[in-house]
Amino acid sequence: MRGRLLAIAGLVAVVASAWLTSGATARPSATPPLTIYAAASLTEVFKALDGAQHFSFAGSNALETQIRNGAPVDVFASAAPLNTQRLFKAGIVDKPVTFTANRLALIVPKSNPAGIRSIYDLRSKPVKLVVAAPAVPAGGYTLSVLRKMGLSSVLSKVVSRESDVKAVTGKVALGQADAGFVYVTDARPVSDQVSVIRIPARAQPRVRYEIAVVSKSPNKTAAQAWVRMILSAKGQTALKHAGFLPLPKASS
Repeated sequence: MRGRLLAIAGLVAVVASAWLTSGATARPSATPPLTIYAAASLTEVFKALDGAQHFSFAGSNALETQIRNGAPVDVFASAAPLNTQRLFKAGIVDKPVTFTANRLALIVPKSNPAGIRSIYDLRSKPVKLVVAAPAVPAGGYTLSVLRKMGLSSVLSKVVSRESDVKAVTGKVALGQADAGFVYVTDARPVSDQVSVIRIPARAQPRVRYEIAVVSKSPNKTAAQAWVRMILSAKGQTALKHAGFLPLPKASS
């Protein structure tokens, strides 16, 4: 009898050990990384804020097209409301929210070979100007600034229209152009290579960024939590430190 009891006890111990081992290996895996499509101007701040996610940075117009065509995305952050709002009206993303703002600036290489001191010098000097393509938010904002300042004629000096604002920044930083229009936040990472020429407040466009969860995201709960993080004090502080403007107050 004693031998039988010992055998049963041994069997129970083996089963318990197997169950514990199985339980240890079958623990729920960590939440998979989100796939986040974001405007190129958000590259540095988003990576620094949460490097655990999978990011794709590009012009907001190109990202909108990819999402519309079925790209597997969880969150979309755009540099202009137009892109997120079009997807919302098509039922492709949930209701977008504004999460930050920005300003446009003119940048020139540190060596400033064209001798540009003011935005008006673009009209009087022989310059090689680079801008973002019109469909890119930064490109649309650039056209708005030039119209407001009566400088649309300088578009004849454009030597390149880029697919996103980072490409504009890169060409000026490398001295491949005399000047380019970018967001003030884009000039910060290359501050040792470019100088910033401010645009008068009266000509500044209203640069608002919107973020939305993609409706068919398989990770919707995590995606919604990530958007809340961007809107939280943590996210807003990171954006502020990167040079973005505070979250615009809702109009009453």
